[in-house]
Amino acid sequence: MEWDLYTHIYGQHLAQDIVSEEVIKFLANQTPARPLVLSLHGGSGTGKTLLSSMLVSNLYNSAMSSRYVHHFIPTFHFPNPERVNEYREDLKEWVTGNLTACARSIFIFDEMERMPAGLLEVCVCVCVCVCVCSTFGEDVINKVALKYRQEGRDREEIQPSDLEPDIAHAVSNTDSGGGFSGSNIINDGLVTRFVPFLPLCRHHVQRCVRDQLCQQGMCGRTDVVDAVVGDMHYTPAQGQYFSTTGCKSVPAKINFFL
Repeated sequence: MEWDLYTHIYGQHLAQDIVSEEVIKFLANQTPARPLVLSLHGGSGTGKTLLSSMLVSNLYNSAMSSRYVHHFIPTFHFPNPERVNEYREDLKEWVTGNLTACARSIFIFDEMERMPAGLLEVCVCVCVCVCVCSTFGEDVINKVALKYRQEGRDREEIQPSDLEPDIAHAVSNTDSGGGFSGSNIINDGLVTRFVPFLPLCRHHVQRCVRDQLCQQGMCGRTDVVDAVVGDMHYTPAQGQYFSTTGCKSVPAKINFFL
C-alpha cells in the first residue's frame, strides 16, 4: 500500500504518512477495540477519492465493487433530509448485516458536507469509515499551504500538528450542516485522524497529466502536458500557485487537446 500511496498520489506527504501509519496499526490488531475512522479533508481533485480506492485495493486486492466495500454518495443514497430517521434505520441494518459477513468492511462516505446530519455515528463499529469531505477544513488547509509558499518554505515541512487541530475545530464548529453536525463520532472524539490534503501546485498537475498520458501509451506528448497545465485555473490571483480543481479536470482536458 505504501508503494501505491507514494507513487500515484502527488503532493500529499501528510495524507500518505498518516494513512499508511494508521492502516498498518489497524491491520496489525486482530481484535481492534474501535473502528479506524479516517476523515479526509481538502479541495476538489487533490486525491481523496484516489486514496480511498487504493485503500480498498490493498485491503481486499479488489476494486470498489467488492461486496465488503460500501460507498455512499449523499445526493444519491440520502437525497431527502426529512427522511433522515428512515435512512438511519436502513443504514444501521445494512452495517450490522455486512459486519456479520466481514468484520473489516469499509464504509466510504463521499461529500460529507451534503450528507444529512445524524447518520455517521451509525458506523461506529469495527469497520473502516473513510469520510471524504470536499469543503470542511479546506480553507484552513489552503491558508497554511499559502503561508508556507509565500514565506518560501517547502510544503513538505508542514506537519500534521500544523493542521489536524484546526481541521477538527472547523469540523466540530461548523454551522453549515452536513454529516458532521452533531455527530457522536466528532463529539466523542472517535475520529482516528483528520487527514489533510494540500492544494496542488503546477508541477503536481504536470505529473497527473504525464501519468494519464502514459497510461494511454503517450508518454512523449509533452505538447499535451504543456497545453493542459496552461489551461488550468490557479489561485490566488497574485502568484497563481495552486490549481483550483487539483487534477480533477485533467482527463477531460487531455481528451480536448489530443
